Amino acid sequence: MKILDWYILKRYIFTFLMMLLLFIPIGITVNLAEKIGKILENNAPLSAVLDYYLDFTVYFANLLFPLFLFLSVIFFTSKLANNTEIVAFLSSGVSFSRFLRPYLIGATIVAIMALFLGLYLAPLASQGYNEFQFTYLKKNSQIQQTKDVYRQINENDHIYVSNFDTKSKVGRNFTYEHFEGNQLKYKIFADNIRFIEKDSSYRLISYLKRTITEDGEIIERERRKDTMFSFDMDDLTPVKYIAETLMYGELTDFIEKEKMRGSSNIGRYEVVKLKKWSLPVSVFILTIIAVAVSSVKRRGGMGVNLALGISLAMVYIFFDKVFGVMAEQSDFPPIIAVWFPNLIFGILAIYLLYNAKR
Repeated sequence: MKILDWYILKRYIFTFLMMLLLFIPIGITVNLAEKIGKILENNAPLSAVLDYYLDFTVYFANLLFPLFLFLSVIFFTSKLANNTEIVAFLSSGVSFSRFLRPYLIGATIVAIMALFLGLYLAPLASQGYNEFQFTYLKKNSQIQQTKDVYRQINENDHIYVSNFDTKSKVGRNFTYEHFEGNQLKYKIFADNIRFIEKDSSYRLISYLKRTITEDGEIIERERRKDTMFSFDMDDLTPVKYIAETLMYGELTDFIEKEKMRGSSNIGRYEVVKLKKWSLPVSVFILTIIAVAVSSVKRRGGMGVNLALGISLAMVYIFFDKVFGVMAEQSDFPPIIAVWFPNLIFGILAIYLLYNAKR
């Protein structure tokens, strides 16, 4: 690498890290100012608070990674442009494509960091972050599906409870259906089902089993029946943020199991999974856009470039959030929701790069 490459690469990495170190303490301060009342009210231990803000740092950085990168590239490239350093580089015979090379090397380094963060560090941080939130800050919030819980346990068995109490592990209006092929072989009803931790069994109250045979039906009734099932109550009602806390391999297996169970949250889980790959790609797209926008010396100086950059970043985040919510709460395909912002901004990056070269 030549002196030009090292010069730009060092500025790229240094400015990005400084942007993180600048904004993360601000984020922590704002969050603490907002939450301090509830933290004190719920007597959260100091060690738990410190762990929470350590997790918050990683969670916050992963959430706003593209924005920090975009603004840092615009900031230091605008300084180069205002100091006429870019004009000097290009006047010396360096093509714009050659000038862009150290930016792409820096983007590769940051993309690897983003991939590592998303696959390994962010799930660990998300676990602690969300546990603290629902333990001390959102005590009365519902973090699990508790009404109309329907799951396919395996290829042949389905269960349903109209209401589920996560603390006592009691489900009401319980139904268990066993199929062989497309034929219903038997169906179990109970007013409620309770999980008995001591022997990992289930207690059914007002038990009724209807078995379908070639000769008709066999009805069994018992006031109370203790039995075993091949499912766990906690598995049937996973917490809302469970996908964010799983490593990639675990998340893939979890999604497959939830698809088999007929979960209504597949879109949410798929969005989390796909974003682990779309975020590193966005690093390259936003880097190219930032360079193309800020490499021109403008009459308004760096402020104009920053204003334009912030506007584009807000549009990107808007697209990302809107399409993410659509995939989570409707049948909108998650792969389109996650990759559409990158597609649109990728086309914009090509257009801006073409005009910058000219």
